[in-house]
Amino acid sequence: MKLFALCGAIALAVIATAFFAMSSSDLVAHLASAATTHPPVMAMVMMAGAHPAHMRKARMPSFPASLLMTSLPAGIIGSVRNEANVEKLLADVKASLKEVSDGVKQTAEEALRQAKSAGSVSDEIKQKADKLLSDQAKLAETQNRLTEKVEQLSTRNTDLEQRLASRRGGTQDEPKSLGQLVGDHANVKAFVAAGAKGTVNVSVQNAITTSAGSAGALIAPQRETEVVGMPRRQFFIRQLLQVGTTTSNSIEYARMVARVNAAAAVAEAALKPESNYTYEPADAPVRTIAHWVPVSRQAMDDIPQLQSEIDGELRYGLDFVEEAQILKGDGLGQNLHGLVPQATDYAEPAGITVAAKTKIDVLRLALLQASLAEYPADGIVLNPIDWADIELTKDGENRYLFATIIQMLGPQLWGRPVISTQAMAQDEFLAGAFKMAAKVWDRMDTEVAISSEDRDNFVKNMLTVRAEKRLALAVKRPKALVAGDFTTALAA
Repeated sequence: MKLFALCGAIALAVIATAFFAMSSSDLVAHLASAATTHPPVMAMVMMAGAHPAHMRKARMPSFPASLLMTSLPAGIIGSVRNEANVEKLLADVKASLKEVSDGVKQTAEEALRQAKSAGSVSDEIKQKADKLLSDQAKLAETQNRLTEKVEQLSTRNTDLEQRLASRRGGTQDEPKSLGQLVGDHANVKAFVAAGAKGTVNVSVQNAITTSAGSAGALIAPQRETEVVGMPRRQFFIRQLLQVGTTTSNSIEYARMVARVNAAAAVAEAALKPESNYTYEPADAPVRTIAHWVPVSRQAMDDIPQLQSEIDGELRYGLDFVEEAQILKGDGLGQNLHGLVPQATDYAEPAGITVAAKTKIDVLRLALLQASLAEYPADGIVLNPIDWADIELTKDGENRYLFATIIQMLGPQLWGRPVISTQAMAQDEFLAGAFKMAAKVWDRMDTEVAISSEDRDNFVKNMLTVRAEKRLALAVKRPKALVAGDFTTALAA
C-alpha cells in the first residue's frame, strides 16, 4: 500500500508543484531541473503523458480553475453569483479530478516497477506523495461543495421566477413608504394648490397592527394549558363522621330506644333487681349518586386537559350532592337520611337563664344539651354568613371578641371546631358529638367511565362520560346531635 500511495504522489507532486508554486513559464525550467536531479520524476511525468513542452498547451486549460478551487474553495464558492459559472467550474473540477486519478494509477504502476529495481524510495518523494494525496482529497471536497451550490442556485432561481411572475400578473402592489403616502394624499395636494397656508390633516394607514391585512397573521396566539373552570366549594362534613366500607347493599344494626336501669346495692342472699332495655332494628340502605355528560371525540382528542377537567368536574358534582345528602337528605326515595332531619331539636336546658342572648350563647347551650344527653360535643356546623356574624361580634369598647391568637389554629368556638359551609342554610345550626352520632359506609368509591357505546354515540362520534359513587349513612345516635335555628332560639 505504501508503494501504491508513493506512486500516486509522484505524479501529483509534479502537477501540484507547477500550479501551486509557479507560473506556466517557470514550469519548463523546473521540470528540466527535476529531470537532471531526479530522473525517475521526469520519467514518471513522461509516463503520465505530461511532456513539459506540451503541458503548457494541452494540460493548462483544464487545471487552473480546479487548482484554484482546491486552494481557496470557500472563497470561490462564496463569490459565485452565476449558476452557469458554477456549473463550468464544477465540470473543470470533475475533469481535473479524473485526470489526476488516472495519472495516479499510471504513476503507481511505474513507481512499483522502479521500486522493485531500485529497492528504495527517497524521503523527498514520500513527502511529495503525502502532499499530492491531500490535494486529491481537496479536489473531491470542492466537487461536493460545488454540487451543493448548483442545487441552491437552482432553488433560488425558481423562487425568483415565481415572484417575478406574480408581480407581472399584478397580484401584489409594491408597498409605499410613509412619505409617499403623505405626498400622494388628496388633502396634501389640495393644500399645496391653495398656497400652503394654514394646516392640513393627513391620515394614512401604514402602521403594523394586529388587524387583518397587516401584521396580524404574523402574531401567533399563546396557548394557556389551564382550562378555566367555575369555583368549587370545599367539603368538610364527611370529616366530622366515622367512615367505613361495605360490600353489601344495606347496613343493618340494632338501636337501643329505651333503658330501665334497676341496678342497686343488694344485701347478701337478697333478690337482685331486673333492668330492662328495648332495642329496635334499623337499617341504612346503600344509595347511588351519579351523573354523566356527553363530549365529542374531537374535543377530547384536541384538548389534552379536557379529560382531566371533566373528570374533576364530575367528581366535584358527586361530592357536592353527597355533602348535601349527608347533611339534609330526607330519606325518601333514593335519598340518604341525613344528620339534620334525624338530629334532636334544640331546647334550652332548664335551670339556665341567659340575658341578652346572642348566637354565641345559643351555640353554647346546644353543646350543653348534647353533653347533658351524655354525648360530649366535638363540632359545630354553620352557614358562612352566621359564622362571619359571630366573628364580627364586639365588646362594649368595639373590640373584636375573636381577635386573639388562638384563632390561628382554625375556626373554633367554645373549644370546638366550626365547619362553615353553604350546605347549611343561613340562620340554621347543627352541633353535637358527630363521631358518636353517625357513620358513612362507602360501597363504591367514585368511578369515572368513558364509553362510545351509548345510543347513537358511535355514528355521531360522541362519548359519554359517567361518574357515580355508592354509599350509606347510618345515624345511630340521634340525641348526640342538636339542630335548630337562631331566630327561634333567640326568641325563646
